[in-house]
Formats: sequence, structure tokens, C-alpha cells
Amino acid sequence: MHRQIAGSLTGRVTKWIVLVVSILATMVLGYLGGQLNDVKNNEQSSWVPSSAESTRVAEEIAGEVDPNDIPTLVVYHRDGGLTDADLAAIEEQGAEIAELDGVVDDLAVTPGVNPGFLSQDGDVAYTYFTFNFGKDGWNKLEDPVTDIKDLTEIDGVDVHIGGYGGQAYDFISSFGESHITLLLMTFGVVILILLFTYRSPILWILPIISAGIANTMAGGVVYLMAKYAGLVVNDQSQYILSILVIGAGTDYALLLVARYREELRTHEDRHEAMAFALHRAAPAIIASAATVVVGLMCLAFADLNSTASLGPVLAVGVATTLLVMVTLLPALLVIFGRWIFWPKRPTFGSPEPTDTGLWAKVGDRIKVRPRAVWIGTALVLAAACLGLTQLNANGLSTEDSFTDTLDSVTAQQLLFEHDLVDNSNTLQVVTDTDKLTETQEALADVDGLGEPLEPTEFGDRTLFEIPLKFDYATQEAFDLVEAARDDVHAVEGADALVGGGAAFYLDTKTASLRDNKVVIPLVLLVVLVILILLLRALTAPLILVATVILSFGAALGLSSLLFEYVFDFAGSDPGFPLFAFVFLVALGVDYNIFLMTRVKEETAEFGTRRGSLIALSSTGGVITSAGLVLAATFLVLATLPFVFLVELGTAVALGVLLDTMIVRSVLVTAINLDLGGKIWWPSNLDRNGHTVEPPAEDKQLADAGV
Repeated sequence: MHRQIAGSLTGRVTKWIVLVVSILATMVLGYLGGQLNDVKNNEQSSWVPSSAESTRVAEEIAGEVDPNDIPTLVVYHRDGGLTDADLAAIEEQGAEIAELDGVVDDLAVTPGVNPGFLSQDGDVAYTYFTFNFGKDGWNKLEDPVTDIKDLTEIDGVDVHIGGYGGQAYDFISSFGESHITLLLMTFGVVILILLFTYRSPILWILPIISAGIANTMAGGVVYLMAKYAGLVVNDQSQYILSILVIGAGTDYALLLVARYREELRTHEDRHEAMAFALHRAAPAIIASAATVVVGLMCLAFADLNSTASLGPVLAVGVATTLLVMVTLLPALLVIFGRWIFWPKRPTFGSPEPTDTGLWAKVGDRIKVRPRAVWIGTALVLAAACLGLTQLNANGLSTEDSFTDTLDSVTAQQLLFEHDLVDNSNTLQVVTDTDKLTETQEALADVDGLGEPLEPTEFGDRTLFEIPLKFDYATQEAFDLVEAARDDVHAVEGADALVGGGAAFYLDTKTASLRDNKVVIPLVLLVVLVILILLLRALTAPLILVATVILSFGAALGLSSLLFEYVFDFAGSDPGFPLFAFVFLVALGVDYNIFLMTRVKEETAEFGTRRGSLIALSSTGGVITSAGLVLAATFLVLATLPFVFLVELGTAVALGVLLDTMIVRSVLVTAINLDLGGKIWWPSNLDRNGHTVEPPAEDKQLADAGV
């Protein structure tokens, strides 16, 4: 039945129907995907859980403080002191900035108007104003900030754009056209690996075309979900989506092409060969994709909105990729025929090279002493896990979040160094109006806070803001928020709440730590259930999940050492362990499924031990190539200037390589050879106790204790 369905997709007529439908779908979804920028939401406020205190403050003051306001600073600095001419020019420029489209007030605040915006030593001054472009404002900052840079040139004076507007501009500029660059780099490394894998100058074209179409279609589907289903999409999720689609799509292509090449050696008609290849490879590909999709959907249970929204975005990408790889790619392979494998075309009746290849030889060595191999391998991986003691996932300051020194960070540092309070970086305190004085007095002894700004009364509630003297993403700022919350919550009857930028980041960190504890066990449980259903056993899935955890721990441990001693990063984002876990576990299970479904297939005829060796020799090369592709695609993330993405790309790449080179191919195979049919308990798949005797020379070495 399954073979009939597989054959119907790649028949002599249906292959052309599949091609035409795919082209039409690509055109429509490609057009929609081109509008994805219009629905992206990069606002920080969209990331925080609705239950967070900072969110509750934002909702309460929405009628008084527009959530689309973007406070922005222009910071001026001259060593030796700003001159009177400099201050006059700054005041004049402030008036010009106030006339720009998007500036809320008619008059910008300048040092001439408010001397408090000039440092005591006279070296630094700043103007302060607010942009508002509506809900899409964060995506429209580039042009006006560029205009400000052109307006604010003064000979001998360093000018920097800071505040939330400056940071948003730096973020946009840092990524800029990097999505296109990222795609080109990703396709470039994948093509190189496919050229090496296939030893063919043309075969790589079909997987790459299919992966590109999958990425195009995924963008269109995500656009529709963002436009009409409220899905939150941002730059970060778009970058990861492209990487995942191309990497996973190429993995699925490698598995299908390898099985198709096998079947071409045993079937004269290529349509029949593809029918058998799809029948045998599609279940593993579908199960792998389903595991990734369900694992990613577990992110929907995250408290942090940015994490919860990322799961559906990536799940859509993987599901779309699966559809393309089991329909369009098979059709293309059949349309082009055997010559696409040139110069080594798999002719009918030719021998299968994997029977005597590298991984067949590795299997022969493992089977001599499988128990010693898996115990030794597990101990080495466990030792690598010790590097987790160096993981510092307590968050990063704004300065430490980027690999480059950003203009907005320099602006912030100048303010701190010259003891100027940043009026764009405030605690927002809401209290009952009749308790305003008591609430303000409660905060009077909190070190690191400036003087309260003018309060705003609305109904029976009042908002007042207090500038912070620390970067809002630092632990010092978090400590201030917690101290402020403790003090105002203690004011009886005030019902006081503390929000603002630093509070937002603290609430984000708190939600991330909670998500680590909730989502990680959930993903493990889901993966275990899927493996149980797929393999119809309990022992093997438990063993495989244990190897996944061990592999993840080793990858994260080694990555932590790299981050501290090689990259010299200050730490990691609190959400980093969760993202690394989900990708490594969901993608690592792919290789488990590729290997174990083949083991199960061969066990029915040859028994577990012999079937494990056949599966290793048949899939070892494919799994290794797939791992190299996925590792290389994620490693491309390390070229971006965002520390979180550098760390994520590095950790996933390292973990995937460990998974494919060591865990799947050596550790799991050794366990299979040691336990034999016991891995299928409680099923009766292999109750005959099949054994595999090593070659005579290997047996003599084993008996001699070598």
C-alpha cells in the first residue's frame, strides 16, 4: 500500500504534475514571503509574558505612555570640554531634530534648555527626544536615525546615538542585509559538502533547488500565519528558520538520494526504484520531521512570548520542507534519470559500495568488543559534560550582547563615565494616587536611582519614572528592580508595580529560567513517546534518549569552555540552554531514527546484531554527510554579530558533529551489538538471540586481550 502511494507520486505522468504544482505553489508563496518584513515584530515588549509585572505596568499606562514611543539620545563628547560654540550648535541641532518626521514633541530637550543634560566636567552633553512611528516603528528607524547622524556633525566632537532608538538602529544596521548574506553563505557551504559527498558536479543541484523552494514556501506560509493567525515573527526567528529549513531539507535529501541510489542497483526501471526508495526511506524521513515538529511545538508552552512564537515558526518550516522533499525532490530525480549521478552512475546490477566502505570497517572493529567501546565512549562524553560548570547563563549586558562595539553602547558608557543620568532608561512605577508620596519615599534609599520625574495622574492611579544609573540589561539594574519592587510592594494599600526597560529584561530572564525547567523535560517526554511508537519497543527508546542527553551535555560542556576561554564571551543568554537543547535533541533524534529504522528493517531478516552492522554500513556515510551539512549551516550563524546566535550556532554545530560521528555511529551501534535482541523489549522482533562472530583474526586478538 505504502509503495503504491510512493509510486503514484513519481509515475511517468504524475511526476510532471508534481513539478507543475510545486512551481505554482512556489510562485504564490514566494510572493507572500517577500512581504514577511511587513509583519515582523522586533519590539522588545512583544517578547515578555503577559503575567510579568513589567507587562502589567505597560498595559496599565498604555493610555498615558504610548507603547510605541522610542526614547532616543544624541550624545556629544569632546575631550577637554565642550565649547560654548559646541553647546550652541547642539541646541540648534536639537531644534532641527525636533522637526524630523516621527519626533513626538515640537521641541527637543537640549543642554541649553536643561543644564542637567551637561556633565559636570563639561565633556559630555546629550539631547533627548522621542520617536513614534506607530506599531511598526522599530522597523522604520533606519532612515530618521541616519538623518540625525547627518545633522549632528561638529568638528572635533564625537557624536553617538543612544537610548532605545540608538539600540534599535544598531540592531537593524548590524543585521541589515545579513539575511541574504546568510542564505548565500549557507547554500555555499552546503554545496561544497554535497560536492564532496556525491563526487558529482551536478547531482547537488536537485537537493539545493528543493531546499531553496522549501525555504521560499516556508516564508510564505509563515507570512500568512503572522498576518492572519497572530504569529509573532522577528529577525531572529527568520534567520533560524532559513538555517533550519536548508539544513534539515538537505539532510532529508541525503537520506532519500542514498536509498534511491541503492534501489537503482536492484531495479532496472528508475520509477520503480524511486517507488521502493520512497517506501523505505519516507517513513524514517517523516518520523524524523514529525519529531522535530512536535519537539519545536513544545516551545509553545514557554512563558516567554519570543520563545513560544519561535516554535510554530520553525515547525511550519520543517513541515513545509518535509512536503517538498518527499514530493518535488523524488519527482525531479526521476525526471532527470540516472545520468544526474554522473560520473558514477548506479547501474542496474552493480555492487553496493557501502557494503565494504569505511563504516562497514568501523562496524567490524566495534563488534570485537562492543561493551568496552560503548562504556569507554560514554565515559569520554561524560567527562566533556564537566565543562557545564563553566556555563554562565545569567544574561548579558547590552555591551556584551554583540561581538562588535556598537554606537549606542558607546553612548551609554559615556553617560555612565561622566555621571549623567539617562532619562530614557527609567523605572516606571505605578501606584494609587493617594499613596504617591509614600511610594516615592519608599524608593528614596535605593542606591542607583536618580530623582523622580514629574508624575502623571490618571484616574485614581499615578505614574512616575525614576532614571537608573546602570545599563538596564546588567545584574546591577536587575538588583535595583528587585529592591524597588520589594520596597513599593511593602507600601500598604498602594498596589504599586514596577516596570520599565530594566524590569522588562529581569522579567525576561525570570521567564527564560522557568521555561528551561518546563520545556526541556516536556521535549524529552515527547521524543521518548515518538520513539516508542516508531520502534514498537521500550528499551531502545530509553537508551536512545539517554544518549541524546549525554550528547547534549557533552556539546554544551565543550561549548561553554569555548565561549569562556576561546571566544572570551562574558556569558550566555538565559534562554540559550533551552534553544540549544531543543535543536540538538530534536535534530539529534533525526539521526537516531535514520539509523534505528534501518536496524529494525534489517533485524527482521538478519537479527539485531547483524542488522546493526548492515544499518551502520548503509547509513553511516549518509548520517555523517547530513551531520556535516547541518553543522555547517548552523555554524553560519556564528558570522552574525549577535552573541546569542554565535553561541547557538557553535553549540548546535558541535553537538551535531558529536551526534553523527560518535554517538549514533559508535555509541549506539556498540550498545546494539552488546545487547542484541534485548533492545526491542518488550516486542518479540528478535527473540532468536542472533550473534555476529568477528572475523578470525579479530577474534584471535580479542581472545589474546588485545
